[in-house]
Amino acid sequence: MNTQDKQWWKEAVVYQIYPRSFMDSNGDGIGDLRGITTRLDYLKELGVDVLWLSPIYDSPNDDNGYDIRDYRAIMKEFGTMADFDELLEEAHKLGLKILMDMVVNHSSDEHLWFRESRMSRNNPYRDYYIWREGRGNNPPNNWASWFYGSAWEYDPPTDMYYLHIFSRKQADLNWENPKVREEVYDLMKFWLDKGVDGFRMDVINLISKTPEYPDGEVTGQYGAYGEPAPFCCNGPRVHEFLEEMNREVLSKYDIMTVGETPVVTMEEAKRYTNAAGTELNMVVQFDHVKTEHGTYGKYTRQRFRIEDIKRIMSVWQDGLYSSGWNSLYWENHDQSRSVSRFGDDSTPLLWEKSAKMLACCLYMQQGTPFIYQGQELGMTNARLDSISDYHDIEALNAYKTLVEQEQVYTHDEMMDCINRMGRDNARFPFQWDATANAGFTAGTPWIRVNPHYTAVNAASQIIDENSIFYFYKNLVALRKKHRIIVYGKYRLLKSPEDLWVYVREVEGQTLLVINSFSAEERYYAIPEDLAEKKRELLIGNYPADDKWNGINLRPYECRVYLL
Repeated sequence: MNTQDKQWWKEAVVYQIYPRSFMDSNGDGIGDLRGITTRLDYLKELGVDVLWLSPIYDSPNDDNGYDIRDYRAIMKEFGTMADFDELLEEAHKLGLKILMDMVVNHSSDEHLWFRESRMSRNNPYRDYYIWREGRGNNPPNNWASWFYGSAWEYDPPTDMYYLHIFSRKQADLNWENPKVREEVYDLMKFWLDKGVDGFRMDVINLISKTPEYPDGEVTGQYGAYGEPAPFCCNGPRVHEFLEEMNREVLSKYDIMTVGETPVVTMEEAKRYTNAAGTELNMVVQFDHVKTEHGTYGKYTRQRFRIEDIKRIMSVWQDGLYSSGWNSLYWENHDQSRSVSRFGDDSTPLLWEKSAKMLACCLYMQQGTPFIYQGQELGMTNARLDSISDYHDIEALNAYKTLVEQEQVYTHDEMMDCINRMGRDNARFPFQWDATANAGFTAGTPWIRVNPHYTAVNAASQIIDENSIFYFYKNLVALRKKHRIIVYGKYRLLKSPEDLWVYVREVEGQTLLVINSFSAEERYYAIPEDLAEKKRELLIGNYPADDKWNGINLRPYECRVYLL
């Protein structure tokens, strides 16, 4: 298999649903499976092909479902297995595929395996998790949890510590144990045999740890704790484990597989998405959404520089062209809203133009596009004043660490960080209309609704052919019409730093994509080798004009020409 080989998952557009916040069907304030089913026609109208569901399994919700208590049961708040079967059937009737979120680096500490594991040192399930002796009265090493504090939790009954790279209620599974791997493969088969169309695999490159468990570097980001990433990401046996998973399960089904891979290098990504297809179809890398990170990670007041994102994304476009496959995203359940972060939501005009430009800039590149719920409407960050308005465990722990304990930020400074970068920005309820609670629920929503819902909602955009929704719909349709958008080779063109201009090339065709990241007018001169070619304007976010050799780009303007 090479880059030019046709595959349905290369040509698909994925829409991510965060079920808790998408649509509530029963008035309890929590989104559910029946709510999703009632909105399938909306998703079909948008033109997407695959629905990625964030975890819907039984969970105590310490991390909103990414702590799984039972992999073969549905979270009661979301409905029943019958509700899921109905959703799957109705989606398939409309030609929509379902991608499940598979979280197997860790489980909830309330999972049967872990409850057994902690009962005694010689319990048959003990080795399902990573247990270690302490160093005197201290944890086995200095690793930080990515949700702050120590990555080790002391368990008094057996006088040992267990590892949790995330919350203490998310105990890391021990993939060195063949029985664990067999259990994982069995539960994957359970869902695939039901008819689901693939998996997005949460932090899948964390499943192999450096066996010596050395101390990590103390950078200040996690206070006195060390960074675990070099020893838990892309570990020594990760490719062996994924090849086994592929051989035992994935290769036996016609499915899409997406690996979330924090701190992944290009060389590792090529192995994960190798042309022989022995591991995964594509990876989710984080380089482009970390350009403004500082000493305290994403909790920073720095702003992104477009030249950094251009450089990074171009490296990934070039690097995986012949030996892998990219996923294309600005947003997901862990990222803030792209129009507030990379665009400009300061005025209605700049909000609309920058939201459309960001979509055009990303989805004309090579890779499988991912749209996060509400992104197609230009949903914005919420900008709230009180930490009590947020539910995200990561943000709450960061506030406690960086404001209350370390005192590196004032309350106002930290709220500025959270309002720009916090994960709950993506988790406020979907804005269906301008009625109470944005049409999301007839009850009290589990998390407050973004006050912007009266201005930004699906109902108002569906009746406006010039809306952001229809711009996304047109982009999706263009991707299905023009092979070059899926398979063309990317080439970055020289341009002023606040413009991002590139071409895609295949079989004698050229696609020219021009994007302005400036709120001011900018001039762009078409390169001589392209200026004489016949051209067709496929899409743009302003009324078309005939200017060609020299273009005066309006604020946040984008244009796509087929040459």
